[in-house]
Amino acid sequence: MKKYKIAWLPGDGVGIEVLEAAKIVLDRAALDAEYIHGDIGWEFWCKEGDAFPERTISLLQNVDAAMFGAITSKPAKEAEHELAIALKGQGFTYRSPIVRMRQLFDLYTCLRPCKAYPGNPLNYKEKIDLVIFRENTEDLYAGVEFSPVPPELSSKLSELSKPFAPFKNLNGDEYALSCKVNTKKGCERIIRAAFEFAKKNNRKKVTVVHKANVVRATDGLFLETAKSIAKEYPGITMDDANIDAMTMWLLKNPMSYDVMVAPNLYGDIISDLAAQLVGGLGFGCSGNIGDKLAVFEPSHGSAPKYAGQYKVNPIATILAAKMMLDWLGETDKAASIEHAVAEVIREGRVRTYDMGGDAKTLDIARAVARKL
Repeated sequence: MKKYKIAWLPGDGVGIEVLEAAKIVLDRAALDAEYIHGDIGWEFWCKEGDAFPERTISLLQNVDAAMFGAITSKPAKEAEHELAIALKGQGFTYRSPIVRMRQLFDLYTCLRPCKAYPGNPLNYKEKIDLVIFRENTEDLYAGVEFSPVPPELSSKLSELSKPFAPFKNLNGDEYALSCKVNTKKGCERIIRAAFEFAKKNNRKKVTVVHKANVVRATDGLFLETAKSIAKEYPGITMDDANIDAMTMWLLKNPMSYDVMVAPNLYGDIISDLAAQLVGGLGFGCSGNIGDKLAVFEPSHGSAPKYAGQYKVNPIATILAAKMMLDWLGETDKAASIEHAVAEVIREGRVRTYDMGGDAKTLDIARAVARKL
């Protein structure tokens, strides 16, 4: 039996605590693994000017999977390390290491299951069980941005723009520009991943989220690609909806949706909305998945105000560990962890503050572990 190499990336704040909780559950599940610590996050930007050091990049090139806690991306100015201020003065710019990781390792699928477990007092409605596929490397998160806009680009945009374009005849320092980049390859692989998941898991419908009626070039490409790919899956229904309408319909009738697929920004929006429908970010697990590497994480941030208190709900991270086991092929262990989580939620005896209880982070982990 293979012994796995797992990169362990706690990050900042409560990321350290929720990964500690996940480790309790993984140990109880008897996963045969070596957990290798990796440095990442705000602390290392303050110390080194790099939130995603080369040694951590090298680590990720030689592991089977990774567990990631959380990072602090934008701390309040008064909380900034004085070295961080000095680094800014030297021209260093902080960039989110998780965004960089997704692009560097081509983790093009962000997989976000959103499931209502019976007994959770925070459920919007029972029986919600939907899965979101968010494209993870391009769209408005591609990082192609300009502020100010270089003179040569500003001149070309003014030349090509329609008469009513807001930047017509503006100087480059009078506006900022973020480019939405959707490629044919990027559209095809995330959409196909959604349809393949639906096929493998006996899901009946894939909903494509877009705004092609207004953002005609990039979202139009996404929608037309989806229509083409859908023809290869005759047993799966495809429908589509504009992102603005989608937020309304998700609230009105979330049980109408099964598998959803969206470009990066829209996927980010509906993922958090759907997470709230099943209890909030304490239940929102996420996988950043590529062809050779996958990194699993809770979708919440580092919550600096709670750091060190062992207060936050670790279920999202425990479910992220379950996702990692599925990806590694350890499906029996993954199913056991999910069943244990469901039992702890159903019984309601051990609950963190968000669920109306007073249990600590590791209390939840130990309760889940006892069910394995």
